Amino acid sequence: QVQLVESGGGLVQPGGSLRLSCAASGSIFSIGVMGWYRQAPGHQRELVARIGDGGSTNYADSVKGRFTISRDNAKNTVYLQMNSLKPEDTAVYYCNANIRASRLGPLGNYWGQGTQVTVSS
Repeated sequence: QVQLVESGGGLVQPGGSLRLSCAASGSIFSIGVMGWYRQAPGHQRELVARIGDGGSTNYADSVKGRFTISRDNAKNTVYLQMNSLKPEDTAVYYCNANIRASRLGPLGNYWGQGTQVTVSS
């Protein structure tokens, strides 16, 4: 019964900033990679950024230099700081994480419900 809940989305003007949060709750033994994906109307869902449990990060070229992913393992939370937002960043942003619910249990992949980010003047 793992849940991922995103927050922080909203409407922002081009050039503005938003900080997304995603908190994992429920039965959690450990969390591996966590990431953010987004999907705009008419587009496939794409990886925005991800962060490993050791802190390594990867970013889509389109957001590199503007977005920063981070995590707080004590809070089971991953963040996405989005700066210099552009209209093309408009999408539903989804949190994703690999989570073990028990010590010897399988590694499951979980998705949040998504949070809308709209960049418009």
